[in-house]
Amino acid sequence: MAAPFSSTSPVRSIFSPIRSPLQSFLSHSDCFQKGHDCFKFRSCNFNLYSLSSAASYSIVKLSSKPIVVNPLLRKRVGIVRCATIEEIEAEKSSIEKEAKEKMEKTIETVRTNFNSIRTGRANPAMLDKVEVEYYGTPVSLKSIAQISTPDSSSLLIQPYDKSSLKAIEKAIVNSDLGMTPNNDGEVIRMSLPQLTTERRKEFSKIVAKQAEEGKVAVRNIRRDALKAYEKLEKEKKLSEDNVKDLSSDLQKLTDEYMKKIDSLFKQKEKELLTV
Repeated sequence: MAAPFSSTSPVRSIFSPIRSPLQSFLSHSDCFQKGHDCFKFRSCNFNLYSLSSAASYSIVKLSSKPIVVNPLLRKRVGIVRCATIEEIEAEKSSIEKEAKEKMEKTIETVRTNFNSIRTGRANPAMLDKVEVEYYGTPVSLKSIAQISTPDSSSLLIQPYDKSSLKAIEKAIVNSDLGMTPNNDGEVIRMSLPQLTTERRKEFSKIVAKQAEEGKVAVRNIRRDALKAYEKLEKEKKLSEDNVKDLSSDLQKLTDEYMKKIDSLFKQKEKELLTV
């Protein structure tokens, strides 16, 4: 006897009667009730196909034996819709796409965090994380001012609204940049003090921590995608072999983004330790 299936888990496979073309719907009118807990198909034999592009599936033939179903199912009126191959592929592709997009965002976050840590050279990205209280609302500094580097050791901030100069100056002083802003009433200039060896090592530790946080985020994305694949397997949309193949592809993607984080870290570390 075939394994029971719940009314909350609709039929997912594609049934094809031997004597007719492929169908993706089964009607209750093709069945008759037997007892209180079973249904039996009038057509004696069906070929049950579970298809996917990632791996081959087995073919199971259903005989005329009764199929046990949840009693709630026999109260339903209408048809039982089966998932098509296109729908299964769409769900699988959606999981892959979402995982890759999230990993890409993680890389951007790591890059932004690295840029906010200053090295020996001036870089406008150093001010990316500075927020200014502008008319009662915290906004990023780069959204209300133009930031440039007149030379390799100084920054020039030109606010679009000169009334925001004091707020910008205050935000820089309260940040952990370790720089003193010079407000002349028109623009703000800042000179980068020379980093000491001790300070460079401290920054290097911060960068290493941020790199590890990025890797943890990538691993969590991988874990969530695997859970999504396993859910499709439980719903009989994917086979065990499918999930193994997809897990292998997902691991390759994860390794690729881990290498990207390592590359960003090594580059930033080199900048920090170069005097």
